[in-house]
Amino acid sequence: MSRISVRGFAVASATAVTTVGAVVGVASGGTPAADDNNFEATAADTTLLADIPAGRQAQVQTASLTQQADAQASAADAAARKSAEESARIQAAKDAKSKKQAAEDKLERDRQAKKDAAERASRSEVRSTATFAAQGSYTVAEIQAIARQIVPADQFQCFSNIVTHESTWNYRASNPSSGAYGLVQALPGSKMASAGADWQTNPATQIKWGLSYMNGRYGSPCGAWSFWLVHHSY
Repeated sequence: MSRISVRGFAVASATAVTTVGAVVGVASGGTPAADDNNFEATAADTTLLADIPAGRQAQVQTASLTQQADAQASAADAAARKSAEESARIQAAKDAKSKKQAAEDKLERDRQAKKDAAERASRSEVRSTATFAAQGSYTVAEIQAIARQIVPADQFQCFSNIVTHESTWNYRASNPSSGAYGLVQALPGSKMASAGADWQTNPATQIKWGLSYMNGRYGSPCGAWSFWLVHHSY
């Protein structure tokens, strides 16, 4: 059995009513109206309505409304998908921009870190080659003043912490059991000869060697101090 739309159903119903009126008018001897010329067409529409049992007419209307609802739902789904795709595209563009900026920031930080390290190394090199007049003896204050001229300012406290724990700033400190010697307790003390032949009596030579050792093994005096805090040696 064919199904018709709600609109078709309404048209068929109206046509049927018109048709009946026309028949009644003719039977009573009245003159047919201009629209009566469409009698055959409306009769066909009436036939369509007649094809649908009375009990099915409500189902036809319901089916038509369901089709309309389905169409609206499909349109809404398509709009939602389009909106979601656009949002995803915008978010992807933002994420890409953020990643690019993060990469550029990292490169800049790395560049600055290398520059700072080079500058510190340069300062350390200048200080390490500085000469200090030899003295017969040195006070703790004098040794610390020499250390401040050799060790970078941002590393001095860490260097001082190690020296304080290792020798209490005694440049002649000697460990009879291990053979460690000097401010930084080099083991053996003769290692410091690489910084100067006067390693036994010149605190400046010992400081230069100690700074070089800390930089080479731990990256800096602060790196050495961090290790010392865990192991109580370096």
